[in-house]
Amino acid sequence: MASSDAGTLLFSWRGCLFRVPDRVQAPKAGSLFLCRHLAVRPGERVLEIGGGLGVAAVLAAKDGARVTATDILPEAVEVMRINATLNAVAVDARLGDCYGPVGGERFDLICTNPPQTPTPPGHARRDAAAVADNGGADGWQLLDRVIAGAPRHLVPGGRLIFTLFAFLGPKAACAKIEAAGLAPAIIGSEIQSFPRIGYERLEHIRAHDLEATMPSGIPETVERYAIQGTAPR
Repeated sequence: MASSDAGTLLFSWRGCLFRVPDRVQAPKAGSLFLCRHLAVRPGERVLEIGGGLGVAAVLAAKDGARVTATDILPEAVEVMRINATLNAVAVDARLGDCYGPVGGERFDLICTNPPQTPTPPGHARRDAAAVADNGGADGWQLLDRVIAGAPRHLVPGGRLIFTLFAFLGPKAACAKIEAAGLAPAIIGSEIQSFPRIGYERLEHIRAHDLEATMPSGIPETVERYAIQGTAPR
């Protein structure tokens, strides 16, 4: 007989309350870091890619933005809708990959805290924690697509903001943004605990640390950046 007392995990932050189901990653340092670098104005159209629980989406909606949030997990889309209702805001949560769910729509702000841990062959586990971290062989699997597609989905003067582990290379990120036709800028940084899943991938990550950001030995921390790309007006 199924148990009826599994309970509900809740996360509270900035006056908002979020349900956290088993199959959706609970907020980690990167998600909160992203939120601290999102400044939205009432009426702006915001797109969050990989919305998860909807923390950034709900907070942007609280600030008066018109928010669309996407995720590839049906469970995430469902809980984003629940969390929007729980916090008395409107979030248009859609199921799908990257820009697929938004067609030709354009936004004032596109944001994401993407999966970006370089993932060796055979290590792409499917649990919620791993899915939220698996960045493909070099860590850029989703980020490259987000950057490349941003100019088609930003209004003139619109912004793309994403988080980046230092071992992916802030210089590389800015070069990719510039190649896409956006003006790059580093708008924040923070020292965070080294991701736990990264320890099982340490040598693979070192092989892709082309800007030599990682110290020798076992790292305890990693620098994380908030990167912005601005569309021309």
